[in-house]
Amino acid sequence: MRAYAIVVYLFLYVPIGIIVLFSFNAGRHASSFQGFSVKWYGKLLSNPFAMDALTTSLIVASTTAVLASLFGTMAALGLQGVHGRWRALYDAVIYIAIMVPGIVIGIATLIALVTVFNFANPVILALWPQAFGAAPKLNLGVGSLIAAHTLFTMALVIVIVRSRLAGMDRALIEASADLYAPPVRTFWQITMPQIFPAVLAGFLLSFTFSFDDFIIAFFVAGAETTLPVYVFSSIRRGVTPEINAIGTLVLTTSLVLLIVAQFLLHGRGTRRPRGASND
Repeated sequence: MRAYAIVVYLFLYVPIGIIVLFSFNAGRHASSFQGFSVKWYGKLLSNPFAMDALTTSLIVASTTAVLASLFGTMAALGLQGVHGRWRALYDAVIYIAIMVPGIVIGIATLIALVTVFNFANPVILALWPQAFGAAPKLNLGVGSLIAAHTLFTMALVIVIVRSRLAGMDRALIEASADLYAPPVRTFWQITMPQIFPAVLAGFLLSFTFSFDDFIIAFFVAGAETTLPVYVFSSIRRGVTPEINAIGTLVLTTSLVLLIVAQFLLHGRGTRRPRGASND
C-alpha cells in the first residue's frame, strides 16, 4: 500500500513539479530545459492580455468571496433554528450544490441567465425613459460570473460555518441572554468571535475556487476573459514557459490560501470571546 501511495502521489505531483521547473526555462520550447531564467515572469507581467485576465479574475474572486461569506454565514445562522424534515431538505440542497459537477452548474446557469435576460431586456427597453438616453442591456459578463460563483461557493461557506456552530459553546450565548444583552450585541461579542475563523476560512476557499474556476467561467463569462480561460485559449498555440509561469503563480497563490484556510479552520489558537475565562 505504501508503494501504491507513492506511485499515486508521483503521478499527481510530478507533472506539477515539471510545470514549475519549466517556468524558469531560458528557452522557449517546453520540451527541453535550456538554462535557468526568470524572464518569462517579466514577460507575463508586461503582457496586457494576461494582466487584464488577471484583473478580471481578482475582481470576480474577491467579490464572490465577500458575497459567499456574507450570505453563507447568514444561511448557516438561520439554519440553526430549522429542524426535522425541513432541515433534511435544506441539507440535501446544500450538499447537492457541492456535489453537482461544474459543467452542469455552468450549463444550467447559462440557460437560466439567458432566459432571464431575454425576458428582462424588452421590459427594461419599454419602461426606460427616453430622456435618460439608451436603455441598459443585461448581458453575460462579470456580473453573471460573480452570481454563478457565489451560488456555488456559498454552499461551501454554509457547511464550514455550520460545523463551527455545532462545536460552539452555547452556554455563553445563554449567559448573554440572561444578562439582558440585545441579540445584536450578543452576536458581535459572543457568536462572531467564535465563528470568525470558519467565516475567514470560507472566504479564502471561496476566493480560491472562484479564482481557479474554468468550467463555469467558460459558459457564463460572456466576452470577459478570466485567467483560467486565457490559459486555455493560449495553450491551443502551444505550451510556453509563460503559460508555465502563470500556472506556477496560480498554484502558489492557491496553496497559500488553502493552507491558511485549513490553519484557521482546524487551529486551536482561536480568539476567546470577551468575558470568557480560562475556567
